Amino acid sequence: MLVAVLLQPKRRVTWDRFGSGTEGMTFLFEDEELVDATDEARTFLANGPISLPSWPRFLALLAGSFPDIGARAARLPEVGIMDLRARDGSARLEAEWKNGLTRFALHQGEDIEPPEYDSFSVTAMTEEVDILRRVVDDAPLLAWREDEDGNVTWANGAYIDLLYRMHPDRTTLAWPLPRAFAHTFHESESDVVYRVSVNIPYIEQVIWYECTTREIDKEVLVYATPADRLVQAERSRLEFLQTLTKTFADLPTGLAVFDRNRQLSLFNPALTDLSALEPQFLSARPTLVAFLDHLREAQRMPEPKDYKEWRASIAELESAASEGIHQEIWSLPTGQTYRVTGQPHPDGAVAFLFEDISAEMSLTRRFRSELEMGQAVVDSLDEAIAVFSRTGSMVLCNRAYQELWHCELVGTLSDIGAQDAVRDWSALCNDDALWSRATRFLSGNDDRRAWSAEIESAAYGKVKCRFMPVAGGNALVGFTLGHKDLPLPAPAAESIPQTA
Repeated sequence: MLVAVLLQPKRRVTWDRFGSGTEGMTFLFEDEELVDATDEARTFLANGPISLPSWPRFLALLAGSFPDIGARAARLPEVGIMDLRARDGSARLEAEWKNGLTRFALHQGEDIEPPEYDSFSVTAMTEEVDILRRVVDDAPLLAWREDEDGNVTWANGAYIDLLYRMHPDRTTLAWPLPRAFAHTFHESESDVVYRVSVNIPYIEQVIWYECTTREIDKEVLVYATPADRLVQAERSRLEFLQTLTKTFADLPTGLAVFDRNRQLSLFNPALTDLSALEPQFLSARPTLVAFLDHLREAQRMPEPKDYKEWRASIAELESAASEGIHQEIWSLPTGQTYRVTGQPHPDGAVAFLFEDISAEMSLTRRFRSELEMGQAVVDSLDEAIAVFSRTGSMVLCNRAYQELWHCELVGTLSDIGAQDAVRDWSALCNDDALWSRATRFLSGNDDRRAWSAEIESAAYGKVKCRFMPVAGGNALVGFTLGHKDLPLPAPAAESIPQTA
């Protein structure tokens, strides 16, 4: 008999289903699933956030009038029944729990008469509310409301979608809704932008938002707009600035950028070495005039004859740099040589580059000195010498050659070709075979081996001609005269090369 009692299934207590004629707003939940409701109750429930399941939507609709509805509903299995009054006295909520089933009955306050509306007004307001709800839920930004304790009392569809992305293992959401952000916005200042982020665990992604708040009664309404592109742009800009900073730090050229007010806004370490100015002075953002004044005191710019001329040179340098690329060579009292380049930058700024070209100038001077010495050596020779490149252009001749052929080579030597020179040389004698061989030798069409010839000239007697290759594919031609008693007749006008 005892076994039969134990094996007999336990009878579950149920409520009758609500018929279509049942009045009032009555809801029947099994745990968090809506199993039945009156027509008026379903209409009421349809006004809640469409992106939420039935139970969180039911709590969201009641949270405004019954702030602690979530906590009180959670205790129903313990207390069995519940009777709540709305905080404004306009409604009453009765609840009863039996074996997993919870029945809620929502009544309007007895002292509040329902307003009378015509059907057209009701239809218009219903359509407007539906449009507003869809606009808010479909907005591409997050919107939610927080109470004084930081609980989320309302949220739009974008916020709920974010919660599902953050908790992909959940199939439904409880009420109050979970917090998506750790920051509490209830005590935040209005019209202040707060940048916050959330982590999406399963894809290891960080999403950034910029949030602004608005106070509504004792609660706060928060709007969050996506800021991923802005954060990425700021990071790219910071990385670019860091790259530029490292590049400027390693440059041997001094850089000084003056803003539109002509105050130093950017400089690199090389500038402190080239200008001999202290970093503390440069960090204080001196003006362009003060900067150049300290350069003059440190003997890092040419010393002017008077102060008026120096100020005029500064104004000229500034105006030239602001209009286009301007370059000057400064020979310093210390013996150094600087190349100063000024060029305009956006928004009226001006940048100056300081390069120490002392070694370059020293090499140029030494190279020019060697050229002058080499020219002086060949000019001291009695032999008339000319050097031609592999393309047949004259690159060098001495004074004896110029005196012999009655020409003054003031301009570019490359203007004189091998054929023009051979035409002048043919005035020495009428040996066509000799001059043809000389033309082939200078043009590179013949085997360039050293050779010489001795001719008989009516003006100079025996003249020794020598042809030999020199370094770099060039060719040297020399004429040694027997005597200089008679001058060589001047060539025809059309055969004399014109040099500028």
